[in-house]
Amino acid sequence: MSHAAGIHEEQDLGVVYDGTLIRRLLGYARPHAAGLAGCVALLLALTGLHLLQPYLIKLAIDEVLAAPPAARGLDALLPFVAAYFAAGLLASGLEYAQGYWLRVTGQAIIARIRHDVFAHLQSLDLAYFDRNPVGRLVTRATNDVEALNEMYTSVLVNLFKDLFMIGGAMAVMLAMDARLALVSFLALPVVGLAAWLFQSLARKAWRAVRVKIARINATLAENFAGVRAIQIFAREALTAEEFRAINEDHFAASMHQLRIYSVFRPLLELISMVSLAALLWWGGAAALAGTLTFGTLFAFTHYNRQLFEPVNAVAEKYNVLQAALASAERIFQLLATQPAITDPPASDAIGVMITAEPVAAVEFRDVWFAYAEPAEADPSWVLADVSFKVMPGETTAFVGHTGAGKSTIMALVARFYDVQRGSVLVDGVDVREWPQAALRRRVGTVMQDVFLFAGDVAYNVALGDPTVDRPAIEAAGRLVGADGFVAGLPGGWDAPVAERGATFSAGQRQLLAFARTLAYQPGILVLDEATASVDTETEQALQRAMNAVRHHRTTLVVAHRLSTIQDADHIHVMHRGRIVEAGAHGALLARGGLYARLWQLQAAGTAVQPPSSRSIG
Repeated sequence: MSHAAGIHEEQDLGVVYDGTLIRRLLGYARPHAAGLAGCVALLLALTGLHLLQPYLIKLAIDEVLAAPPAARGLDALLPFVAAYFAAGLLASGLEYAQGYWLRVTGQAIIARIRHDVFAHLQSLDLAYFDRNPVGRLVTRATNDVEALNEMYTSVLVNLFKDLFMIGGAMAVMLAMDARLALVSFLALPVVGLAAWLFQSLARKAWRAVRVKIARINATLAENFAGVRAIQIFAREALTAEEFRAINEDHFAASMHQLRIYSVFRPLLELISMVSLAALLWWGGAAALAGTLTFGTLFAFTHYNRQLFEPVNAVAEKYNVLQAALASAERIFQLLATQPAITDPPASDAIGVMITAEPVAAVEFRDVWFAYAEPAEADPSWVLADVSFKVMPGETTAFVGHTGAGKSTIMALVARFYDVQRGSVLVDGVDVREWPQAALRRRVGTVMQDVFLFAGDVAYNVALGDPTVDRPAIEAAGRLVGADGFVAGLPGGWDAPVAERGATFSAGQRQLLAFARTLAYQPGILVLDEATASVDTETEQALQRAMNAVRHHRTTLVVAHRLSTIQDADHIHVMHRGRIVEAGAHGALLARGGLYARLWQLQAAGTAVQPPSSRSIG
């Protein structure tokens, strides 16, 4: 799938209702219901204190400042000042406690979501990663999860605060003066209409922004991983230009979302000011007429602000909510993706039965395989009607031109993909009936492209498995000849490894890959051009190590250098997804077919050209 196609796929999301997403998000909050309920209780008390403060000022004005001169005095004012200060001090303490408690709870929820996303990604099959750029998946576990953090900490509980404040302010205003309250409430239908128009536009805008962010992350990940190739071919300027276009797409989407929000917020402010102006006009007239106290009018101006500020905050939280829902839509779409490779229900019992003997037989029966999607009616077959059997302890090699299907066979043995037709068997049992963990523990694979993790050398051999202890690590290192260069590292097996093993040579990385595989003591060795990247001396050392261990194991080898596999028990020659020749090295040379021509061309140092289909007997 092309990079552009992968990004387009992300825009083709089905209709997902906000209610459905919110219910799933609330499901993550359910284990923390007690903590969230405590936050809501604190908010209720906090709202009561905020509503009390304007009323205290009203009482101070009406009962002291507007009272007859004989009733005025600092002594009369002091109780109201003290009550106001105490309410403010208590409100500050409650706000701190509520904010801290809420953020601790929110971080616990986000940690769970991020873990679920990562664990689910680890469970997906390789075909999924073939179709999806790494940068997009990183976006799911970082940007999108962080957007949910804003929802839990800024929206989920604080929305109650705004609703409490709106409801409380309306109740107090109606209790103080119903007519003046109705003057303030006249603006609320206009606010509701503006909010409805805003929400109809904001969701689409936020979805577009999230798609563009994913595209930027995918592009960054791809180009940083391939920076060596970019510099080798002097593509820096061209790559920068390609990124500029992607970045401008994100900028345009962000500006569209910003324009929607920048119009809505000032509109609410304007409505609030119009409402306050109407309140001052009607309230001022009533105060001048003596039917309304100045303290009540002052309190109404505060309550009017307390009414509309939460309305504005609700609108802002809706903006955050839209960002969260756009991210949640993608996260739950990812979590809903089912792995194509799964264990059968009875896999545990089968695993116990078939793992008693470590050395296993491998058999392909009439296997047809394509990397294409299953929905395609006529996929391009990578393997076509492939059948062979490797007995326990035998070494079988696969040779042929690039694209013949050799590496695909290696991937199918460990069930990284499922075949469309036929079956792959280990010890007579279809690999689809094996538990994946047991099968892959049995099958040790060494690839040409070795991946080393950040950490130390010993960790890269054991990969954190507690059953692979230090003696097993060192024994595997000695067996493949890695102990020599490891001993020269500062710290030996504890020496740090840079990202992807960048400070090691290709040969050193390959030696560690062999040690990693042998440390797990697999019954089946799969060597997919495992010595192609090492020098001649290292290759000879690996060959000696392999000769020492392979008679205890079933070994499948893919090799371009035919000299490395001439002592194999069987050699299968592949062409266009089929086995066209099979036999031992001497028999294949005597036959004078494709293998013999490959041998002669390699011996002569001549570039090998793929034969035509007519040349295959």
